[in-house]
Amino acid sequence: MTPDQALALLEQGNAAFLRGDNRADLSNAQRRLELAKGQSPFAAYVTCSDSRVPPELLFGRGLGELFIIRNAGNTVDTVALGSIEYAVAVLKVPLVVVMGHERCGAVEAATKVVTENATYPGQIGRMIEPIIPAVLKVRDDEGDLLDNSVRSNVRRVAGYLREQTDPLLQEPLATGALKVIGAYYDLDTGKVDFFDRA
Repeated sequence: MTPDQALALLEQGNAAFLRGDNRADLSNAQRRLELAKGQSPFAAYVTCSDSRVPPELLFGRGLGELFIIRNAGNTVDTVALGSIEYAVAVLKVPLVVVMGHERCGAVEAATKVVTENATYPGQIGRMIEPIIPAVLKVRDDEGDLLDNSVRSNVRRVAGYLREQTDPLLQEPLATGALKVIGAYYDLDTGKVDFFDRA
């Protein structure tokens, strides 16, 4: 499967989700038994751990189709990067999607650090540190700071994966066997906008 074919499956799946169409074969017993022998997902998905953002449902996908990395704010640390590299190098996924979403709590916390000098207890402050540069980049832009920051964070993470990672990603990117794109999920409409396709 090519990166563009993988993206087309996601776009078709989100269109079906918006229409309210559900696939009957998402997780039947036969599919589960097939997958017990091994997996071959067609995309790796980096997204927020927000309970309102389940990639399989948003794209009408079933067991074994998406390799999902989730954390608050859809950032990429060592564990997430290793997971992405595994998906690309071992599972041969042709597409990596980084998806933020409307009203993201982690990004909102980062905006409050920038605008109000807010602090957070436990590991929350350290968790949102990687998002702060994305907020700083757009803090003077027109429009809603939170929405702009969510998109800026997606661009930052996707750009990092495209430009600053190990040859495990750089080599398939250079040959066109892999694409990394950024997306934004609108909680109100259910639509996913694949806005960063650089």
